[in-house]
Amino acid sequence: MNIINLAKLGSKHLRNAISEEIYLKTAHDFTMPVSIYAEVIERCNYKCRYCSYWRRPDYSEEMTIEQWQAALLDLKSFIGKYHIEFSGGEPYVKKGFLDLARFCHDNAIHWGVTTNGSSYKNKNIAKQTVMAKPFNINISIDSRTERVHNYSRGIEGSLTDIKTGLANIRAEKERQGVEFPVIIKPVVHKLNFRALPDMVYWIREIGGTAVNFQPISPDTAEASGELWIDESDMPDLMAVRDKLIMMKREGAPILNNELLLTMWPNHFRNEKAPRDLLPCRVGMRTYFIRTDGRVEMCWNFPPIGDVKKQKAREIWYGLEGSTRRKETVQCEKLCLFTCLSQKTLGDKVKMGLTLLR
Repeated sequence: MNIINLAKLGSKHLRNAISEEIYLKTAHDFTMPVSIYAEVIERCNYKCRYCSYWRRPDYSEEMTIEQWQAALLDLKSFIGKYHIEFSGGEPYVKKGFLDLARFCHDNAIHWGVTTNGSSYKNKNIAKQTVMAKPFNINISIDSRTERVHNYSRGIEGSLTDIKTGLANIRAEKERQGVEFPVIIKPVVHKLNFRALPDMVYWIREIGGTAVNFQPISPDTAEASGELWIDESDMPDLMAVRDKLIMMKREGAPILNNELLLTMWPNHFRNEKAPRDLLPCRVGMRTYFIRTDGRVEMCWNFPPIGDVKKQKAREIWYGLEGSTRRKETVQCEKLCLFTCLSQKTLGDKVKMGLTLLR
């Protein structure tokens, strides 16, 4: 990641910020996707207690790598150069994922990946990943304490494996002369939230660049039970939140903006979004391609199309896309998912500057 690439992507976000205001005030739709996500697989090699994917009796049909390539090129013909964030499941479980990463690099599509980091223990995979020149790598680590991380992720020895993988990535970055941020993404829950401030600078020691906290969602029995932060925990949660905000103001590598950090108690109390976070803009900016080709703006709403059957422009401006845009603008749900949460243009600039530092 460098300042030129950030500036080019920033110009797209600036254009869309203006388009969003025009849409909200006049209903004229000049918006275009600027936040692009791709779930390449639902299967995973971890058994996280707050995730339901690994418990599924069956999985959605998976697009082939060739179908992914066609969809990404079609999207580029619609919106120009862009950044796409691959996720899963675990992306590296997908056969051919590294081929898709190389394809992105060869076709001037900035790519990043959100991963549990287990694959980087394999030095060859770490080497090939760096050779494909990612825009960023996001790695899920819930605690610097093995007992807490391994328990919440459901795999013994996983933290040790991740740290080994991070060392491999760092070594390859130095060997190949490649630079990009490695963002550590802890899921915030009852067992780890009190120790989150201790993680902020520790991530630099193990090869991370910055940290981006993700409050847990009550999607499983464990998430809504043993891992949920309840009212008795609120004084401690607010103290941790205030400390993180202070650390961020002092220059700590925390990507979450202050407003969303402030909303942690609201999230765990299941409150609606405050006026400061409305209207929701996800339908004016997000293009989320699912494993089977369905496209969503938000997973709380029905899909807007299918990349196997439709062109990106048709999907975005079609009847379903236009309908979802109107519906999401009216939504009052408080979303603190890092991919759905509301970020202003200023927030994105600050995030870029944090990563550059």
